[in-house]
Amino acid sequence: MDFGSGYPGTPSSEILPTLADLGVGHVEWSVNEKCALEAAVGASLAGARALVTMKHVGLNVAADPFFTLAYTGVKGGLVVVSADDPDMQSSQNEHDSRHYARAAQVPMLEPADSQEAADFVRQAYELSEEYDMPVLLRATTRVCHSHTPVEFGPRETIARDAELAKEPQKYVMIPGHARKRNAIRLEHWHELVALAETTDLNRVENGDASLGIVCSGVAYQYAKEAAPEASFFKLGMTWPLPKARLHEFAAGVERLVVIEESGPFLAHALRALGLEVEHSPATLALGELSPGRVAGALAGEDRQGPRADSDLPPRPPVLCPGCPHRPVFVALRKLKCFVTGDIGCYTLGTLPPLSALHTCLCMGAGIGQAHGINTVFGETRSVAVIGDSTFIHSGITGLVNIAYNDSNSVVVILDNSTTAMTGGQEHPATGRTLAGEPARKLSLEGICRAAGIEDVAVVDPADLESIETTLREALDSDGPAVVIARRPGGLLRRERSAPYAIDAEACVECGQCLGLGCPAISSEDGKPVIDAALCTGCGLCAQVCPTDAIAQGEE
Repeated sequence: MDFGSGYPGTPSSEILPTLADLGVGHVEWSVNEKCALEAAVGASLAGARALVTMKHVGLNVAADPFFTLAYTGVKGGLVVVSADDPDMQSSQNEHDSRHYARAAQVPMLEPADSQEAADFVRQAYELSEEYDMPVLLRATTRVCHSHTPVEFGPRETIARDAELAKEPQKYVMIPGHARKRNAIRLEHWHELVALAETTDLNRVENGDASLGIVCSGVAYQYAKEAAPEASFFKLGMTWPLPKARLHEFAAGVERLVVIEESGPFLAHALRALGLEVEHSPATLALGELSPGRVAGALAGEDRQGPRADSDLPPRPPVLCPGCPHRPVFVALRKLKCFVTGDIGCYTLGTLPPLSALHTCLCMGAGIGQAHGINTVFGETRSVAVIGDSTFIHSGITGLVNIAYNDSNSVVVILDNSTTAMTGGQEHPATGRTLAGEPARKLSLEGICRAAGIEDVAVVDPADLESIETTLREALDSDGPAVVIARRPGGLLRRERSAPYAIDAEACVECGQCLGLGCPAISSEDGKPVIDAALCTGCGLCAQVCPTDAIAQGEE
């Protein structure tokens, strides 16, 4: 790989930083997945091998260039890594990226472990360059988050032309050119269909002929553990499928079962090939698989729920102690606002006891939703909240739309100086690159004013009275307004203030501090207490206490 780009999204977020640590090529965070893919296409046109990473919902954002890229083809190999998230460990849906490969008619590979992830990328580059197509590499949460020993082969150096070749008929997709490219693409596709019958990416493991299992990715690992004696057709290339080999495999077994996560993509494809595949329980499409659930499916039932294999107590995510988003939600709740939300750790503001966020659809949608609500009601009833990284990703256009249509709406940008939910990655407003090097720092308030918003305020959310006053003024303004609540996230602040403590005698047990949802505050014998080991010293609890029973201790 020579060039890598992407936007952080769990479970794909660690790929580019790992490549940076290994010193493999140039890697960068992009503004969003569409920008990342377009940059990778440019690198490919320059003859470089390019890799672009995203999670499954990010592929939606990149879908526009992705589909046309199948027509233009590539020069240097181009691999698109889409990391799916079955059971929505950190996502708003669990849609299946495999349908993109079928819809765009591009080859798709699915590794089952870390070694295959490394090996398949190399083979994906070879396929991409030989067949003049992007290659989709689909991973899932458990493959992305697994650790196994990996052996790397020698790194290949790809010779590049000294100058860019000008080929408008290949790369300028006006209708006349696109029709010709579509014909060429279909020729290459038929060649790939033939390759699927011979490639070593797919393999048969002969075992007991009474049971034949077709599977791919991490589902292979689960099925192998649940039924080690069975015969297996392990698909490494899951699109296009090897029709003849699958028919041959099916003819040699008594039962043919497909084991796969998410929807019945492979099962439907095999039935379309005329193969009789046993129906799995409908509930098996919900959540992640496990060896226990696969064993149940082979018995014709889903004996366990998606999370039933774990004996661990549930640990729902919470906003960090000292999180700068918490006072914003406290103020919005007090003001009885309808809050349209967005993708980020601040989505947790919807959970009790804060219960102050009321929608979350997709990246950037909160701003558009607030505009629609306020347009219908004719007054400011809805406030949009969006993180700094998400605002840059896809919130700017929504803000331009608000300004253009003179929407009486308030947008709160929660600027904690990082892409927090996916692990604290950099973005254009942090002033640092993926490698931690200095970069031009985007001014969020400058962008808002350039979009046409005249009422832009910047406030430190640690001051609860100040954030409440600023929100009231924004809500009372005549026209669109933006409030930038700016304070670095708790995990970024290196200096820790002295913890707070509660005077048990002065406490009247009103529950105001418990209503903040701070992990450092709990209840013991009916009285609130503060865990000094967790308290960051933000002081929000002291600001809401009506009896001044909470005070900061000494350093």
